[in-house]
Amino acid sequence: MLLVLSEEQKAHLSCLPRVGDAGLAAGTGGRKAGQGRRGKLDVGVDTVQHGVEGLAYLLTESSKLMISEIDFQDSIHVLGFSDELNKLLLQLYLDNRKEIRSILGELTPKLPSYHSLEWRLDVQLASRSLRQQIKPAVTIKLHLNQNEDQTAQVLQTDPSTLLHLIQQLEQALGEMKTNHCRRIVRNMK
Repeated sequence: MLLVLSEEQKAHLSCLPRVGDAGLAAGTGGRKAGQGRRGKLDVGVDTVQHGVEGLAYLLTESSKLMISEIDFQDSIHVLGFSDELNKLLLQLYLDNRKEIRSILGELTPKLPSYHSLEWRLDVQLASRSLRQQIKPAVTIKLHLNQNEDQTAQVLQTDPSTLLHLIQQLEQALGEMKTNHCRRIVRNMK
């Protein structure tokens, strides 16, 4: 899978050849080469900031999608960098992708997960004002796990709304079986 970069991201990354290998060499461990050239960079703060943002986006999205080496090289090939710079970017990606993925995993919000469900059907047959009244209601108690704690949510609805909800959920499950959704889910893992 190739990473598609927008024009803005390409513009941000375009400063890397101007900064040159000195900036990347300093970032990949070649400090002596980087320190020797650091005084000669002569680029603005905005240029450096945009370069860092572009590089962060490139590494983050590539790590998130677990792009292979070949796909990463093909993705950055459209930027028109030198072979040496492409090799440095590839090495930077390969050296840091596991750490980036672990950090991204820690940053994702912990959403509640399903534990169990209890339900009850109540039917009101009459009231003081109406003797022949049938008013059904479905009460649902949803137990959730969140951060090692269990919580419960109580919901109440009428059967027609519940049937509509079931139809919508079945439609969503049907959508998950399409090739497009399968491809998205596969890339999210």
